[in-house]
Order: sequence, then structure tokens, then C-alpha cells
Amino acid sequence: MKDSKNNYVKSYFHAFYYKNRGQFILALVLVILNFPASLVGSWLLGRVIDVIASGDLQQLKEVLIFSIGFVTVMFLVSAAMYRAKSRFIYKALIQYKNLAFQNLSEKNISAFTRENTGSYISLLTNDVSSVEENYLRKSFLMLHYILVFIGTLGMMFWYSPILTLATLFLAFLPMTASVFMGKEMAAREKDVSDESEKFVSQLQDLLAGFSVIKSFKAEQEARQIFSDVSRRVEEKKFRRYWWECLLAAVSQDLCANILQFGIFLAGAFLAVRGDITAGTVLIFFNLCNYIIMPVNIVPQYQASRKGAGALIEKLAEITRENAESAGDRVEPMLKEAISIEDVTFGYEPDQPVLEHINIRLEAGKKYALVGPSGSGKSTLLNLLMGACDDYSGHIFVDGKELREVDANSLYDVISLIDQNVFLFNDTILRNITMFREFPEEETDMAIQRSGLSELVAERGGDYLCGENGSGLSGGERQRVSIARCLLRGTPVLLLDEATASLDSQTAYAITDAILKLDGLTRVVVTHRLDDVLLEQYDEIIVLHHGSVCERGGFYELLEKKEYFYSLYHVTNG
Repeated sequence: MKDSKNNYVKSYFHAFYYKNRGQFILALVLVILNFPASLVGSWLLGRVIDVIASGDLQQLKEVLIFSIGFVTVMFLVSAAMYRAKSRFIYKALIQYKNLAFQNLSEKNISAFTRENTGSYISLLTNDVSSVEENYLRKSFLMLHYILVFIGTLGMMFWYSPILTLATLFLAFLPMTASVFMGKEMAAREKDVSDESEKFVSQLQDLLAGFSVIKSFKAEQEARQIFSDVSRRVEEKKFRRYWWECLLAAVSQDLCANILQFGIFLAGAFLAVRGDITAGTVLIFFNLCNYIIMPVNIVPQYQASRKGAGALIEKLAEITRENAESAGDRVEPMLKEAISIEDVTFGYEPDQPVLEHINIRLEAGKKYALVGPSGSGKSTLLNLLMGACDDYSGHIFVDGKELREVDANSLYDVISLIDQNVFLFNDTILRNITMFREFPEEETDMAIQRSGLSELVAERGGDYLCGENGSGLSGGERQRVSIARCLLRGTPVLLLDEATASLDSQTAYAITDAILKLDGLTRVVVTHRLDDVLLEQYDEIIVLHHGSVCERGGFYELLEKKEYFYSLYHVTNG
């Protein structure tokens, strides 16, 4: 189990390099070829000082020619390096985000409905930016600074072993400060990520509930909620930025000054003694920047990289949690029945929404679920869709326990037309087909049966629906949802108040068309108790307080004059 989890996390790190290793290796090679530029620049500076002291114009000319050639070559290497790094990061981030969304899409409904979508939005926006900057880009920079540090030490040792040892001694203080203070950076980076996740989640809720906020005149309260979450996330960012600045002040300002001043004094002493030249002192003084910078930056970058690595692991963990588990596949057909046996379920412990439900839904028959609001009708349909698996009792699909059925194959058997419709900001046709290809005659038939023919004829199938269908009326959105499910043609069709937002005439026509379809098992939650429609159902199941209180044919239930009789007459006045 632990190995499986580790492999899952590793897959996110490996996503950066999948079919991208060639670009990564090219970038590494160019980073290695590019690092000598800084060291050669210091050497040239010292060489010029020594040439000036000697007064040899020929040597000065040679240094000038070498400098021009070297600068040209290093510019070309540098340009190629940045190009290779950019190409690697470009592809790495695409693959990383694609893997995350792929794993997210493989969750089942049960897993996803228990989670906060704001977490995913934050992880795939804010955190991806941090991963790009702190994990990918800084990895190349770390290599560059490590190479510069090693090269600088080698060059210093070549000129003066004694002064090199003095430099290492003086560099110990900033190195220690960077290591210890850098550890705190990773923790503060994680705090920022967590608080940003809460901010995005709260913002999403406020925007989704905009009309409710306005209608209840709760703008001031909403502004206060936004202000509070915004303040908390900025406080975390402030703490991170303050620590980053403090670390820079200690390691780059205080310690760097001590190092530079110490090297200058030690070099001056050795130059006065005649052990080294003035040019060598200048080379050391210039090279000390390439000692202090890696000493300061590499621990910081390593801390930032660890923080970004923690964000990658966080994304892996949240997409892995409750990930869709493999189960027994069922054929895309219902041969016998869906059996609900003694099912009890509640969203909260000791607060059941459904109690001891026993229903047999036989293949090819039509069932109506009726009852007052809160009686458990929608919850029962959600259970049939596999949205929750912590019910007691059993639900069998042709003898297979629903908990043990592979979710993908279940969705080939059952589809749901919900009262809450979601549409993509795309064309009407692509929303109906869900971006897949279907024969034109099947698409036209679904459009006709859902009552969309007039809309498509008027606006065209390429009409953009707008964000979540904002370009369509509520009834038009619902008809698109109905057409979507009819086109899929699953053998079991669940309708949860699917015609609630339609006018009575349209609702009747669509429901009548669905009931007249051959070969489908239909379970319809409805509050429209129309005589002509109700008498078409093979059985009407009446729920009250989470239990089945009555069941039977339309006229049979009326003759009993029990709960359905009262509900029917209250509904129809």
C-alpha cells in the first residue's frame, strides 16, 4: 500500500520528464557550458590589471581579441540555454497539469462530491505557479550556482591556496545562516498554499451565490467574509516574504560584507608581502561574489524547492484520495432488475434520510417517485448513481452489489437528468454530444424528443451557450440536459425533477415522449401529478419521511385513499 502511494506521488514528478528528457538533458548540458562565463570574466579583469601594470600593449590586444570572441560564444550558448530551459518547462507543466486533471477525472462521483472544488482550483493555479518557479526554474539555477561555486574554489585555489582557505572560513557564517533559516521557508510556503486554497474556495462560493447575496441584501456581510479570507492569505504571504527578506539581509548583506571585507584585507596583506599580485587580489575580490551567492542562494532555493515538492505531493495526495477504485464491470444493459434491499442512508451519523428502503425496479418498466420535499427522492437516485457507498443494506444491479461495480461501467448502464443543469461555454450541439461524435440522425432525434428543435432551428447548433448556459433560459438549459441523456441511450434513465423549470405544456410533451421510449427502464422523480402521465407508469412509489409508505398503480393508489390520495388532491387543488 505504501509502495503504491509512493509510486503514485512519483508519477507526478515523472510527469515533468515524460517524453521530455531530451530537452532536459540539452538544457543541463547548456547550463554546464554556460557557467564558465562568470569565472572567465573575473580572470579577464585581473589579467587587464596585470597587463596595465606591465605596460605590454601586445598582451592588451590579445586580451581584447579573446574577450570579443569569448563574449560572442557565451551569448550564443546562453541564448540556446534559455531556449532549451523554456521548452522543457513548457512541456513539463502541460504534462503535470494534464496528469492531475486525468487523475481527477478518474474519481467517482462518491469521491468528488465529498471534496471542495476550490482546493483543485488553487492547486492547479496558484500552486502550479509556485511549482514552476521554485521547483523547475530554480533546479537549473541551483545547478548553475553549484557549478560556479566549485569552479570558483578551483580557480581561487590555483591562484592562492592560503587566501582560498581564508575565504572558506569567512563563508561558513552565511552558509550556516542560510541552511537554518531556509528550513523555515518551506513551512511558510506550505502555509501560503493552504490559506490560498481557502481563499479560492470562499471566493468561488461568494461568486456562485451572487444573486442570493443581492436578493437578501447581504452585500456588507459578503464583503466582510471576503475581507477576512483575503486578510488571512495576505498575512501568510507577508510572513513568508518577511522571512525571505530577513534571510536575504542576514546572508546577502551582513555576511556578504564580512566576507568581502575579510578577503580584501587578507589579500592586501598577502600582496604587500609579495605572495600575490594586485590583479590576483582583484580577482579574489570579484570572485567572492560567486562564493557568497551560491552559499546564500542554494540553501534558499533548496528550501523553496522542498516547499514546491510538498505542493506536488499535496496535489498527488488529494487526487489519490478516494480515487475511483476498480470493481466488477457490468454489461451496458439491464437484463433483470435493480434491487434495493433494506437500504438505510444518511449524510450525517444518526440522521437517516432513507430508512429500510425495499424496491425492485424491473428492466424495461416505468416508475414514478413521488413525495413531499425532503422525503429522500433525490437521495435515492444519487445512491443508484453510486454517489455514496456508505449505505447499509444492499443495492444490486442484475445481481451485482453496487459497491463492487466499476463506476465507469455503471455510467454505461445508468444516466441521470438532474434538476441542477451544468452547461459548458460552448455550442448547443457540443453540449448535447459532450464533445463526442454521434450519427446525425441520433443527434436530431434527441433534439426532437427533448423539445429543442425550435431553438436549434432559430439559433443554430453552433450557438454559444455562455458560461454555465447563461445565454439560454432555464427551460432551454434543461432541454439540453435531457437531450444529452437521451443521446447517450443508457438502458436505465433517472430523471430528478427534470422538467421542473419547463412550462406545463413542454414538460408534459417531454415526459410523455420519454415514457413512450421502448426498451428503457425509467425512474422519474416528479411533483407534477398529471393523470394522463401517472397512469402510464407501471408503478408509483410514494416516499414519506425517508420510507416507502405506498406503492402501486395510479388508480390503485387513488382507491386506497391514503397518503398518495391526499398528496394528489393537494397538488391538483
